[in-house]
Amino acid sequence: MSIRRYAVFGHPVVHSLSPRIHGAFARQTGIALDYAAIDATPEDFPAALEAFTASGGAGANVTLPLKEAAFALCARTSERARRAGAVNTLTRSDGQWHGDNTDGAGLVRDLMDRQGLDLRVNRALLLGAGGAARGVAPALLDAGMDELWIVNRNPQRADALVDALGEPGRAISRYWEDLGRLGDFDLVINATSAGREGAAAFALPFTLTNDRTAAVDLNYGEAAIPFLAWARAAGCRRTVDGLGMLVEQAAESFHGWHGMRPETDPVYAALRERDATLVTGD
Repeated sequence: MSIRRYAVFGHPVVHSLSPRIHGAFARQTGIALDYAAIDATPEDFPAALEAFTASGGAGANVTLPLKEAAFALCARTSERARRAGAVNTLTRSDGQWHGDNTDGAGLVRDLMDRQGLDLRVNRALLLGAGGAARGVAPALLDAGMDELWIVNRNPQRADALVDALGEPGRAISRYWEDLGRLGDFDLVINATSAGREGAAAFALPFTLTNDRTAAVDLNYGEAAIPFLAWARAAGCRRTVDGLGMLVEQAAESFHGWHGMRPETDPVYAALRERDATLVTGD
């Protein structure tokens, strides 16, 4: 039986749970595969992907900070990747890389099906406008929320994401210094990597929340702790980290590569049980 090669690219990537998740999916479905983690900076990524291709790479996941770079390297992209302007899933076909983005589908499936959140909210706030935010913003709008406010430290990136979404009046850009003047939100989503910098990165105003607010971090593990700690201090009703999204977007990628959709609940539960730092604050 031939073993096909897959990988996750990112920087840093040593912490990634993707090899463990795809290994569990492979055992569950009886598919033989080799799945590695490959660290590559944005500057090194094209050469690293080329080397992976030469070694027989059949598909790859892409994480921060390479999702927009991956989009640029694809010969073809799916509609949801084009809407996002970012790629998190690469598939080798006909001698070319085809790009997809499963982040939004993974997030919505986790929040609605596993966490029981209703995304048809009045006002949602998305912190960040990079590859992670671009991946989830279209799916959040499609889930039925009335307004998605996008705030980023770089104003141009926030404006560019809103323009790309093409939803005037529903997708609204503001800037970091505006946070204290925006009022409260039913849903606050952190799509930045600021949690790696510690708690000081999330000295956000408590006026962003109310007693119904759900707070979601797309990060998991230690990187999610600062934002979720702020959310609990601000009185948010629910706090959710990104582990469920990670598992669900991986399942979407796995299905695209192998034509089989794995059971995600057992994998999610095993990851929660194995590592206490992955437990949410609920």
